[in-house]
Amino acid sequence: MPLKTYGVLIARAVDVRREGSTDTPHYQVHLTDDQGTHYRASVNVKSQERPSELLYLVDEDFRHPITARLEGLVSGWNKLPSGPGGPNLDFVRGNLFDPSKMRTLPPEVEGPDNDLADILDHYVRRAVEDQAARMYVFGERWGPEAELRDKVFDFLPGNGVHDIHMNQGNSRRFEGDDGVWQDGGLLIHFPAQARWVAVFLAFQSQKWHTDDATGHALDVAGPRPEPGLQPVRLVAALVNPPGPAPEAESVTLINASPAPVDLTGWRLVDRLGHGGPVPPGPLAAGATLRAPLTDGAQLGNHGGEITLLDADGLKVHGVSYTAEQATHEGWTVVF
Repeated sequence: MPLKTYGVLIARAVDVRREGSTDTPHYQVHLTDDQGTHYRASVNVKSQERPSELLYLVDEDFRHPITARLEGLVSGWNKLPSGPGGPNLDFVRGNLFDPSKMRTLPPEVEGPDNDLADILDHYVRRAVEDQAARMYVFGERWGPEAELRDKVFDFLPGNGVHDIHMNQGNSRRFEGDDGVWQDGGLLIHFPAQARWVAVFLAFQSQKWHTDDATGHALDVAGPRPEPGLQPVRLVAALVNPPGPAPEAESVTLINASPAPVDLTGWRLVDRLGHGGPVPPGPLAAGATLRAPLTDGAQLGNHGGEITLLDADGLKVHGVSYTAEQATHEGWTVVF
């Protein structure tokens, strides 16, 4: 079953604690919301399964429509309903980043800037120093525990967020935590710089093709590249065509490989899963194809996501665009 209490904590970071290289080390963050409630964010930096090193990606200038969807949420804990359309994280369906750009690091080793705790330190300590910065911590909440003091920062009641990592595609041992639109992560907003920093974590044992209902890893037959490594990619989209609605929105694909790819049965879908077929037939090596959006797919001018699915319904590639990118009528957004 999915996480019981998925949501996002919006609070100010006030302290951090590193746990070294113990059996199950975490990077601990002490936060307080605007009402003075204390929380601890417990971030995994080592997997219990081999290989133990986590996958991570940091985007120092994160631009995605999810930041606009977070507007209006209150300081403190915000429970998020399951499903697309809201500010939930989903590493597979939300097109938050390119999985092929994730890298591995050990949890903690001697020396500067060479382990995962160092990476987290670099950004979280900046948030501690900046009184206006706010952290958006996605994951599962525990507490409040009225009779228990926090075991790391000693505040009362104990209260916090964990599972701040990918929460789908797990191995059989942890598949009970699988779900869709419930991945964890850290977003840090620095208002003075009008900038967002995003930190995404995943375990190497997790799979990137997952069931749309359960989040369980799919048993994919034969060799298949992970999302972000496929030869056919989305490279541009006309999301705000000139003229009155309904407009003729379209997406441009490229086959970057040296061999033709048969697109028969492939589909283009929006964030809510609405969409229709790509023009069928082979796409020649190095060729591009401008595909119209059909069957209810909508590329809203307030930002959105576009996903390319193959004939088996598996994700091939995905992109996102912001309201700022969609502002200029008639201009094509280039990814």
